[in-house]
Order: sequence, then C-alpha cells, then structure tokens
Amino acid sequence: MTSPPAGGPDPRPRASLGRVVDGLGATLLDLVHGDPEGAEDVGGVVIHDPVDAPVLPRGALVLGVGVDAADEVVALLDVLGRAHAAALVVRAPVPLTPEVRRAADAAGVVLLGLSRGAPWAHLAAIVRSLLAEGDVGVAERESLGGLPSGDLFAVANAIAALLDAPITIEDRSSRVLAFSGRQDEADASRVETILGRQVPERYARILNERGVFRDLHRSDQPVFISPPAAEGSDAFSVPRVAIAVRAGDEVLGSIWAAVRGPLSEERTIALQDSAKLVALHLLRVRAGADVQRRLRADLLSSALEGGAGARAALDRLGLTGQPLMVLGVAVSGVEADLTTSEGAALTHERERLGDAFALHLSAAHPRAAAALVSGVAYGLVPVTGPVVEGEERAVRIAHDFLDRVGDRFRPVIGIGPIAEDLAGLTHARISVDRALRVLHGSGGVRRVARLDDILVESLMLELRDLAAARGDRPTGSLARLIDYDRRHQSSLVETLGAWLEAFGDVTAAAEALYVHPNTFRYRLRRVAEVGGIDLTDPEQRFVAMLQLRVLSRG
Repeated sequence: MTSPPAGGPDPRPRASLGRVVDGLGATLLDLVHGDPEGAEDVGGVVIHDPVDAPVLPRGALVLGVGVDAADEVVALLDVLGRAHAAALVVRAPVPLTPEVRRAADAAGVVLLGLSRGAPWAHLAAIVRSLLAEGDVGVAERESLGGLPSGDLFAVANAIAALLDAPITIEDRSSRVLAFSGRQDEADASRVETILGRQVPERYARILNERGVFRDLHRSDQPVFISPPAAEGSDAFSVPRVAIAVRAGDEVLGSIWAAVRGPLSEERTIALQDSAKLVALHLLRVRAGADVQRRLRADLLSSALEGGAGARAALDRLGLTGQPLMVLGVAVSGVEADLTTSEGAALTHERERLGDAFALHLSAAHPRAAAALVSGVAYGLVPVTGPVVEGEERAVRIAHDFLDRVGDRFRPVIGIGPIAEDLAGLTHARISVDRALRVLHGSGGVRRVARLDDILVESLMLELRDLAAARGDRPTGSLARLIDYDRRHQSSLVETLGAWLEAFGDVTAAAEALYVHPNTFRYRLRRVAEVGGIDLTDPEQRFVAMLQLRVLSRG
C-alpha cells in the first residue's frame, strides 16, 4: 500500500475509499477484492443487521458483523450492489470463492477483510474520524504544515517518511489517535496496540515501572526506550523513540516511533519539529470537536424546543419529513458543582457517554443525530419501519446501548413517543425528560423507561413539586394522625398507609407490618377515632392516600 507524500496532503478526496484503505494500512484492513480507487466516495459507515436492515446511504461502507460464510457474503453483496454501496468489510479470513468474486464484480462493491482481534467498534470509530462524517456546517478545511488541518493519519504518515519508521500518535492515556503505514515492520506489541487502539496494560506497566512516562512528560527531548531483556517475547522487541506533544505547559499526547536504534541528530530535530506540528493538529482537532459539539447541540436543542427555528434546525440535521424516535441518556443520580474537580470529571464523563451514544445511534440509522444538551445526550433517529413499532425499536436500541457500555457511567435512558411533526417532537422531548427524572430516583432499579411505563410516578413527582412550591402541608385527618403519632410514638399513619396500599385487605396489610391481624384491626379503629376519618367513604380514602403520597413522604 502507498502512503501520501511526506510533507504534502493526500490529493484524493477525504471520503475516497482508496484513501481510507491506505490510511488504515494492512494492520486493520486487507484489500481482498476490487479496486478502491474506482469505487464511489464513502457516504457513511453502516453496521449490517440481518434482522432489521438499516437504511444505506449511497456509497456506504458496510461492516458485515457476523457474516462469514461464502453464501452469506454473496447474498449481502447482491443487496449492497442494488443500494450502490462502496465496500463491504467482513472478518478475516474472507471466503474468497469464485462465487464471491463474481458477486463482488457484479455488485461493483469492494471487498475488505478486518484483521483478527480488531473490534468492529474501533474500526467504525477510526473510519469515521478519517471521513469526518457527520460534520455540521464545517467550512473548507485549513492546512497546517502542508497537511489538512486535524488529519492525524496524514501527519503520522508524513512523520513516518521523515524518520523511516512506523509511527503512532497517542493521547495522554496511551490511546492511539492515529498511526502510519508500515506497522508490519514493528513487533507484535505494536500490532496489538493498533488493533485495540490502546497500549496494552502490561506494556504500559513496563514503561511506567521504568520511568518512561515520567521522563517523557518532564522533557521536550526524545526518549529512547530499549526492549526489556527480562520480559522475553511478552514485551516489545523493537526499540522505541518517543517524544511528548506539548502546548505550552500542557502535555497533549506523544509520538512513538518503532526504530532499530537511536535517532541521528537530523532525525532527532525532525521529530522535535514534528511534535510541534502534531500539537497544532491536536489543538485543531480539539477545537473543531468542541465547535461541532456546540453546533450540533444548538441545532438539536432548537429542534427539540420547537419555535421558529425548529424546522430550519431539522433541515440542517437532515431529519425533516420523517417520523423520529426521541431518546435521552443521562448519568443516573449524580450531581456535582461544575467548578470543582468532581464537576469537571462529571462533565467529561457525560461527554464520553454522549459520544458513545452518538456512535451507537449511527448504527441504527446513518442520519441519526445526537448531542449533549444540559447534561442529557438526546438522540433523534428516523423511523424506518411502521410507526407503531417505533417505540419498541427504541427500547431495543436503548437496551443494546446499556449492554455495551455497562455500568461504568451509570446511564439511564428515557424514551419519548414517536414524533411525526414539530409539535410531536417537543412533546417527545418533554416525555423523555419526565421519564429520566423518574429513573434518576429509582436507585438503579430501572434503567430504561417510556413515559407510559412510569406515568403514575411522573405525575406524583409533579404533584410534589407543586405542593412544595405552594408550601402545602398535610391537613385534616392526616394532620391529626401525624400529630398523634409524634406525641405518643405510635404508628397510626403507617397503619393507614398499609391498609390503603393493601386495598382494605387487613391480613395482607398486617403481614406487611409484621403484626397480628387483630392488633392491626385495633390500630385501624384507632385511626378512625383519632383521625376522624370514615374509612368506608371513597372520597376520604382518596384524599388520605393522595396526601400520604404527595405531602408526607418519609
């Protein structure tokens, strides 16, 4: 595979399939069959779902997760050809039978193989970063050092040409942001790092124990790291040269080169100069990501709130004229002062959760939009099937997302009704917020809910808000019972609540309070006497239950 010329931008369009294949190199993707240079520009990354076929944009790069048999590949290629897809990626080894070759040629779809051990989610994230898919209102790209602004893969290839060594660019947490070609010239640890997009923990531990990260962050000079002799084949075998990437006093990341020995003076200077260029690109990526987040959040917020700008916002998001599923993801039960370190960590956690949610929704539909608005990651997904099935599909999407992210973020997801117009969109957002509020107070018992599922709890919360705002307190019979319990250390309020909850079943209510039914009957008579309440009157029972639920919590 070829790489873009050192010191100059790749002349091919950013969305060129050939550029994607060359940018990722043989470490992640192998060209199995077809001509990437002759394929259509990539119009989006879509994960294939054999049960619920996603809508394919023209020029889609389709990730064939679970497609491994030759007949399955042939059948999928036929479908992709009719949809004018650009390429199909399946897990290596790809069954390249004569039937598969003929099907790929007939469909005009390039066939690619994903290396063993490489997660599908990582491939999707890398390709989207290469394509900058989903940018909203982004102007023509700038150039920094003769390379497209923020294009870290082009930068990595240029540095690799200068140093004659395979390169990775990593953030402060040793996550791989970009890498050059020629990674096959390094060792097994580098290949494992590229496949996982993260330096494996055992290698990071070796480097940390040797003080490499300390030296790296304290100096602006390259650090030479020789292979550890005692670790054998389980450690890296090719030496490394690394240099910190800085913006003033802040360490943004680092550049790592797999070399055969210490760098010459000329290449040391080239690496130092490259670190300054990478810093500019990283700052541009960070600034661009912040701008894109803010713009997408503004558009999504305008669409959800309704008003004069809602239709224009939906137009810019590409979501007009179709029913929409509305979902909201929030971190459960967490509040912090945003000016403190805990608040900053919470903000970062919400951003990461929002990014993960946006990536997950894009698998459901290529035009899905998601953004973080006031601490909640809202998502809009076009409904591709019958509208009546939309909410059920939204529930499946929500549970799939929670299964993937696990409990680390403690997320909860509220689901609104399907919105078929702008008014419906505003109502759906309000429904999502109401569902999230109930889920926040559930203590993690429930993690996904539609408003229909928790309508009573939501109404109770709103009534409590109203009562608190007005300063309402228990009155009448309930006030007398509360006062009596306070003076005599009795449990008449508890008795009344248990009896009402049991719908008048004395035996069940007595069991709930762990007392004998006769004892409970005696207490119930005292409730009627002290409170002056007629328990046979449905109106009085309703007033008592409502006050117990709304005014005397705890």
